[in-house]
Amino acid sequence: MSRKFFRRYMPDHERIRNHRLLNRLFGTLLHDPNLLHLNRRSVSGAMAVGLFCAFVPLPVQMLLAAAAAIVFRVNLPISVGLVWITNPVTIPPMFYFCYKVGTWILGEPMQVVAFELTWSWIEHELELIWQPLLLGCAVVGSSAAALGYGLTRLLWRLHVVAHLKERRRKRAEREAARVKAVSEDRVK
Repeated sequence: MSRKFFRRYMPDHERIRNHRLLNRLFGTLLHDPNLLHLNRRSVSGAMAVGLFCAFVPLPVQMLLAAAAAIVFRVNLPISVGLVWITNPVTIPPMFYFCYKVGTWILGEPMQVVAFELTWSWIEHELELIWQPLLLGCAVVGSSAAALGYGLTRLLWRLHVVAHLKERRRKRAEREAARVKAVSEDRVK
């Protein structure tokens, strides 16, 4: 996708700098231009931050992604937006997979747990699965972050190379047309 597509939906930097509430909360931390830039380093870092935070099994994923984006000086909107790959539809299969990975790494058998959204379930049943779940989330989140970072860097590089080849091709066509026009003028 092109940078123009993303720029259309990116917030204006001046608007963020002058926002009263954001200035009260974060002060000058939001004045860093990398938080809104669309360059290879900022976008690939944002992919890593967002994908890792998406696998954090806490309801504060967006805050963690925003804080990490500020600390690592990567694109803030992309980091926060990627957290939404975990949503009410995708959370159960994603965290079940993380739990399976955690039990496999720890060499423990999987516990059969009937899920209920109650405080009693959280107190009793979560106690049985929290270690493999957190380990699996850390491993899968780190793997997804590394894969997202690497793929973004690779795809960005391939896009730049293709763009440069296209520019060279067009320049060569213009030069060939100019040489042809000059040679036709000399013949006349």
